Amino acid sequence: MSLKEHVYSVLVVSAAENFNDNLSSLLPETRYSPIKISTNISAAKREYTERSYDFVIINSPLPDDNGTRFAIDIATSSTCTAVMVLARADFFDDVFDTVAEHGVFVLAKPLSKATVGNAMNWMISAREHLRRSEKQTRSIEDKMKEIRIVNKAKWLLISELNMSESEAHRYIEKQAMDLCVSKREIAENIIKTYS
Repeated sequence: MSLKEHVYSVLVVSAAENFNDNLSSLLPETRYSPIKISTNISAAKREYTERSYDFVIINSPLPDDNGTRFAIDIATSSTCTAVMVLARADFFDDVFDTVAEHGVFVLAKPLSKATVGNAMNWMISAREHLRRSEKQTRSIEDKMKEIRIVNKAKWLLISELNMSESEAHRYIEKQAMDLCVSKREIAENIIKTYS
């Protein structure tokens, strides 16, 4: 699937109604959907616990917080959300110093239409990078789980049938090849049989 075909969900955290209207008009529904707007950090936290988003855009400051802690929390706890804080120019350096090391994008306000477009493209790039990393992590976790299952089956063969470790390993591999199934399936059957 081409990047142009992807649709990204967006949580906008902003108390400025004019900003919210302008930003929504710059994010076409064919590319960004759903777009949820929360007017304070407390509401945004509730919204984020109910559903994950591809992008979180925080228009700082907000009535109950400046949003940097929320941005950091999402960026460090989520493997799939790109986060951006929009800060007033006079606070840009402080906000950047606080959140940048956690992978949070920061832009100084006021923003032009072109800047918003470029920022959304950066966030798409970051989100796709996170998506690939997430797939690799899942793949590694799956492989590690398979190794643990196969090792458990080998130890059961060693203890129950007095095989050596290399004999148990060869047995599992040969059974998998002979039956045209994965080593994991053979190992799971061994575990069921001897547990």
